[in-house]
Amino acid sequence: MPEEVKKAKGEQEKPKVEVKGKEKEGQKFKSKDEPVLTRPKVEKKIQIVRVAETDLNGALAVFQGIKKIKGVSFMLANAVSQVCPFSDKKIVDLSEKEITDLEDIIHQPEKYSIPSWLFNRRRDPETNQTSHLIASQLQFITGMDINKLKKMRAYKGIRHGLGLPVRGQRTKSSGRKKSGSVGVKRKKEEPKVAPAGGIKK
Repeated sequence: MPEEVKKAKGEQEKPKVEVKGKEKEGQKFKSKDEPVLTRPKVEKKIQIVRVAETDLNGALAVFQGIKKIKGVSFMLANAVSQVCPFSDKKIVDLSEKEITDLEDIIHQPEKYSIPSWLFNRRRDPETNQTSHLIASQLQFITGMDINKLKKMRAYKGIRHGLGLPVRGQRTKSSGRKKSGSVGVKRKKEEPKVAPAGGIKK
């Protein structure tokens, strides 16, 4: 319909109004200046307790917490929790005396009739004694054992020195990050340069 006929019928064009800071048509209009309501973040305070050279989460129970100590397995943690009378408490609720008692049980489990097959150092090659090592002691003795194997030039020691898997794992597909990729490396072909005197005919 031509514009003249529209004006004659009294139809007037509606002016276009641009709404700034609002969303498209069909959606809820929300100005940018309007504050967005958000819930305040509640920071959970974690109480850390030092037990056997390790920082433990105080909210955990004794059985769950001592498993975080290096050298304490699931089975040993279960045995320790059965021996100590305060196993149902949380670590943060333990008194200083109870913490020292717990450390003594972990360091010397043989005193509390825990079976020796749960210990991680059975029949030491030098002393021939069975003991249980944790935290820094375990780390130090493990390093000494590895260095001994390296000096002996045993197969395990050589593999430790090369940074390769020790216990027969494959190296073709897995474990390539530590040892580096062993794929074929091709040299880039450099473009041939024409001789200075030109091509001889």
